[in-house]
Amino acid sequence: MLDRTGTSKSNQHDEAARGLARPSMLAPFRVPSYRFQWPADLLTSWAFEMENLILGWYVLVETGSVLWLTVFGALQYFGTLIAPMMGVTSDRIGHRNLLIGMRAIYALLAATLMTFAFLGAVTPLIVLVIAALMGAIRPSDLGVRSALVAETMLSDRLIAAMSIARTTTDSARIAGALAGAGVFAVFGMGPAYVFVTSFYVLGSLLLLGIAPPTRHISLALTPESTSPWRDLKDGIAQVWNTPILLAVVWLAFLANLTAFPILNGLLPYVAKDVYALDQTGLGYLVAAFAAGALLGSIALSRVGAGVHLTRLMVVWTFAWYALVLVFAQMQGALGGFISLVLVGVGQSFAMVPLSIILLRAAGERFRGRVMGVRMMAIYSLPIGLLAGGVLIDQVGFRAMASLYAVIGLVFTLIIVLRWPTVLWRRA
Repeated sequence: MLDRTGTSKSNQHDEAARGLARPSMLAPFRVPSYRFQWPADLLTSWAFEMENLILGWYVLVETGSVLWLTVFGALQYFGTLIAPMMGVTSDRIGHRNLLIGMRAIYALLAATLMTFAFLGAVTPLIVLVIAALMGAIRPSDLGVRSALVAETMLSDRLIAAMSIARTTTDSARIAGALAGAGVFAVFGMGPAYVFVTSFYVLGSLLLLGIAPPTRHISLALTPESTSPWRDLKDGIAQVWNTPILLAVVWLAFLANLTAFPILNGLLPYVAKDVYALDQTGLGYLVAAFAAGALLGSIALSRVGAGVHLTRLMVVWTFAWYALVLVFAQMQGALGGFISLVLVGVGQSFAMVPLSIILLRAAGERFRGRVMGVRMMAIYSLPIGLLAGGVLIDQVGFRAMASLYAVIGLVFTLIIVLRWPTVLWRRA
């Protein structure tokens, strides 16, 4: 039987089946909104990574203290406490609109720091204040952008879309870190921040090309949702009463408590005090980790829609912690570079499925709020960072990182044993 285009129904079914089995990496770009969002997210991620490297190195050098470095890292995440309300706002005004506003604020703060830099007035205190203001909203960026992808993307392309979306962060950690280190080392903070500010501005403008969704659910118009606080309560209840959501949020909390402090906030310390590298060497460390994550994201984009995502996530979470434990034992920079590439691969195969599972299980109505609760789990990252800084002073980096990896392995097993049906046995 032929349809209006002259294509047989059986051929269409076969093509659809092949598409589910081996989705094209470029298939998400057939959606117009994705063609605007992907470069917007890429530019914003580049700016994030340049800022992290530039300011982290500045604080470490100017203060000479790993504790102040961990304070700087922690300040960037204190906004995770208000992430659920950001999710409520996202569901009420639209994911696109909130993301545009957030990125305009990033540009304003970066321009402020750029002005201080050109005036020669930058101090560690100013950097910490800017980091705190940025940290009030930046932790919600990943959740809102993920919700926007899920809102605009066809369901059979979601795995590929989320995997390719993750490449914006991974590639930014390579190019953004190397570019930030190079420009900062050669020209100083002021010129480096010209690039950072420009990327934020362009990232905001590109989002204007995304058409507002035609089927967005406005929570403000529903009688059962009379206030933002009611919306927040409903979102938290949705997570608490849905086993798969609760289990995955606990895994996210654990990852941010035990793995990401080592791989994000403490890499400047590893470069300077463990491997005796300069800021360029730090850029190479960050790039090695990001290169592995990028490879993992690209490989994951080829995974078909029928894959057992929860089992994939669980297996690779164990593998990821094991690789972090290996990284902690490396005595030299070369071993550190190689192990960080493998750690990056493990991170993509563990964390990208986690985000996809949340987006699918949340449903359209609760998507922003559930991702907001997931972002609140990131608050464990500054806790892990601050505790890690204290432990490093007491027992050293290798012992601290090894302890964190072992804790991650043990509690991942506990979570899987607590929810075996939804995490392992469910089809």
